[in-house]
Amino acid sequence: MEYHVQMKLKRFALYAWGVVAWNLLVILWGAYVRASGSGAGCGSHWPLCNGEVLPDATQAHTLIEFTHRMMSGLTLIMVIGLAVWAFRAYPRRHTVRLGAVLSTFFIFTEALIGAGLVLFKLVADDASVFRAVSMSVHLINTFVLLAVLTLTAWWASGGPILKLRGRGIIAWLCALALVLTLVLAVSGAVTALGDTLFPVSSLSAGLNQDFSSTAHLFVRLRLLHPLLALTDSVLIVLVALVAGLRHPRLWVRRYALMLVALVLVQLGAGLVNVALLAPIWLQLTHLLLADLVWLALVLLTASVLAQEATVEERLEGLSFHTAMEA
Repeated sequence: MEYHVQMKLKRFALYAWGVVAWNLLVILWGAYVRASGSGAGCGSHWPLCNGEVLPDATQAHTLIEFTHRMMSGLTLIMVIGLAVWAFRAYPRRHTVRLGAVLSTFFIFTEALIGAGLVLFKLVADDASVFRAVSMSVHLINTFVLLAVLTLTAWWASGGPILKLRGRGIIAWLCALALVLTLVLAVSGAVTALGDTLFPVSSLSAGLNQDFSSTAHLFVRLRLLHPLLALTDSVLIVLVALVAGLRHPRLWVRRYALMLVALVLVQLGAGLVNVALLAPIWLQLTHLLLADLVWLALVLLTASVLAQEATVEERLEGLSFHTAMEA
């Protein structure tokens, strides 16, 4: 009987990680919708597409936007399924239940914000400040959703609950790194929007735009992003060195090393992105790396702030941690 219970919990953990992976794909496709100018592919209709349940998808922009809506709809179903499964598989007050509830809340706010962008026509060629603010709120919600989904999967894999009290400076460093990473992500979204709406033909022309007093706000804000990226990278590496590399658990140290490696690769991708004038494929690569840095930072923070696991929690997470240490 105990064996069957353990197998069910392992299947739930695999499903939870699968939901995280699927959300990464949805995020990338959403960025492709913006970068390809397909945000108005379904007009200003929501949840219908151009007033139809199944629109005429002969236009590329319509197909791209409709595909994103279908992927987002499947995400909603998957997260609801995660919550139902969590309440059936875990007892009251279990952290997995908490993670599933938070995931459900943020997937609904994600859908509502996305609907608002369409209904208020904050898509395609709109260059208003309201669009930038709305996109920023959307991105923050997306990153929080990714974080709670990741924590749900981590807890389902045997990760213990977090303990914030008595952690000293490391808790504050982790919190600061998380907040600054969110700010960096917002600046990156605005920068990407500026690159899409105001493309340039050369690097020198882009630099002239950046320093022009008549340039659009989105363009002039592009200089802020690399400064934030450098600051956040230094802070994240500091957190990894202080929090992770001295940790007694090998799998926690590996989280730290993975995080440092991702940060370095992300910085390199950002430089290439600027040099190549932000082609769509590189924008998506840059975004994927940003998401992976965020997830690695969330996992490292959860690991170093975790309480000591109980015997039952160690048994549940034994196979997961063994795999990490292998």
